[in-house]
Formats: sequence, C-alpha cells, structure tokens
Amino acid sequence: MKLGELATKLGAELRGDAELEITGVKGIEEAGPAEITFVANPKYAGLARKTRAAAVLVEPEFPEIEAATLRLKNPYLAFSRALGFFYQPPAYAPGIHPTAVIDPTAVIGADAHIGAYVVIGPRVKLGDHATLLPHVVLYPGVEAGRNLFAHAHAVMREDCILGDDVTLENGVIIGADGFGFAKNEDGHWEKIPQSGPVRLGNRVDVQANATIDRATVGETRIGDGTKVDNLVQVGHASHVGENTLICAQTGLAGSSIIGNNVILTGQTGVAGHCTVGDGVILTAQSAVSHDVPAGKVISGSPGFDNRVWLRAVSLFQRLPELAKRLDRVEKKLAAQEQTEGANGSEK
Repeated sequence: MKLGELATKLGAELRGDAELEITGVKGIEEAGPAEITFVANPKYAGLARKTRAAAVLVEPEFPEIEAATLRLKNPYLAFSRALGFFYQPPAYAPGIHPTAVIDPTAVIGADAHIGAYVVIGPRVKLGDHATLLPHVVLYPGVEAGRNLFAHAHAVMREDCILGDDVTLENGVIIGADGFGFAKNEDGHWEKIPQSGPVRLGNRVDVQANATIDRATVGETRIGDGTKVDNLVQVGHASHVGENTLICAQTGLAGSSIIGNNVILTGQTGVAGHCTVGDGVILTAQSAVSHDVPAGKVISGSPGFDNRVWLRAVSLFQRLPELAKRLDRVEKKLAAQEQTEGANGSEK
C-alpha cells in the first residue's frame, strides 16, 4: 500500500513521500524502511528521531523528523486501524464440526461456525454469525446476540445473556457460581444457591481466564463497551457500567458497583458493596473499601486521593533520613537538658 493511500484511509496529514510502499506495521524500535510505526507516549519521542521506519504516526504538533510523518489526533488508535489493513486474523467458514454436540432445542443463527467438541445445551439461542472454537461449552438457556466469538475452552453457564459483538478469549468463564456460603448451626459452611445469571452488554470483550460470577439473586451485569482483562474476578451481583476498563488481576468483591468510563488498572481491588463513581481511576495495586465519588484518582492500599498518595510516598522514601535527623535532634535536646540540669544543681 502506498503511504499516501494509507494516510487517506486514516484521515492523516502526510508530510513525506506519498509514493513510499508500505508493507506492514511494527514498533518504533523494530520497524524497517517499508513499515510504519507510531508515537503516542512522549517517553518514546526521542526514538522517533532514530527510527528506521518509513513513516511515524504522530500528533499534529509533533516536531519534524527525518522520517515521513502521518499527523492526526490519536496516533495510537490510528496505529490499531493500520494494523487491520495489513493483518487479518484467521477466518472461520460457516459450518458445524461433526464432533459438536448440539441439543435439538437449541436455536443457532445463520452462518455460525461451530468447532470441534463444542457442547450447546438445551434452549440455547445464538444470533447470526457466531463463532465457537473447539471445546466451548454453552449451558442450558444461554442467549447470545450477533457475532459472538468464543475462543477455545470458553464456558457460558446456565441462563447467561450476552449482547451483540461479544468476544470471549480462551478459558473465560461466564456465570460460574458466586462465592456464597453461610455458616450453619454446626459451624459448617453451607453453600448458598447462586440463582441469578450474568448479563453482558454489547461490544464486551473478556480476556483469557477471566471469571464473571453469577448472582445469588438478581444478576451480575457488565455494561456496553466494557473490556475485562486477563485473570480478572468479577464477584457475584456486581454491576459494571459502560466503557469501563478492568485490567489484569483486578478483583471485584460481591455486589460491587462500578460506574461508566472507570479505569481499574492492574491488581486493583474493590471491597464488596462499594460504589465506584463514573470516571474514577484506580492506579496499579490500589484497593478501596469505601465508596469513591465520580472523577477521583485513587492510589494505595487502603486507597486515598492520588495527589496525597504521591506526597505520602515521597515522604515514605525519606523516612530513614528523617529518622536519623530526629534521633540527632533528640540526642541534642537530651544533652541540653542534662547541661541545664547540672547547672541548676550547682546553683
């Protein structure tokens, strides 16, 4: 593809040779003379001056460099779209593998690809263009909209409901029993039935080995456009809003309420029955056990305001030095008291 054609497709301002032939997309340190790359983080701006890439996707105000530039407001998004011009994932033709087991009461939409050893239980309803790769299991009563894409070993438990354009990566479990137990009169933990399904909205992506538990009563909900990363645990009866990011190894305890456009970064935690407002950001390894108002940035465990946390961390790093200074001050004061005491006794 010519660089000029690529710029037109991306809606970018081209500064450079429109006739350059582009064959692929790579990172800024790996890209060669026939490939494009991008700079979205100022940390990598210096590498753009040394890159061997044919062209670099940059923001409009980016300084001139030797390589050609494609200038637009969101280089990272443009990079993603450019990848789609040069790389296409495997396509799966419609058809049902002979080893698949499909209950006669299941309703399968048009143009479905049902892979080897897939199991589809009673009363399942799948929309058009579903792709179920090997060993996917749909329990009784599952309903999914158009364009469901379930990678190998994904499991959807009984009566769960999925919207359109949902993607489940390998090993995802939607609707496993929530962690609910009550101690009986003998002191033994007795399992609480988990009767409520999981409901995923449209355009939800759930990454590998994440689990979204069913509810004791009611339902567990994930809103439209939300993305759930690898190894995330969403506890029973939690409600997550729209366009929220839940990053790797995050855990939501039961009945957590997470707003719209929230970002829960890696290894964060939310205690049960807490509400996290719209637009909140929890920075890595932070945890909250209280409600968080909309728009806050929270750090630490227990979590508190990010700006205060930054000052506290800076102070924490200085504690050994401050302890030494305090020790010197205390010794000096003690010496002064001894001297004053000795002078008083002499009088």
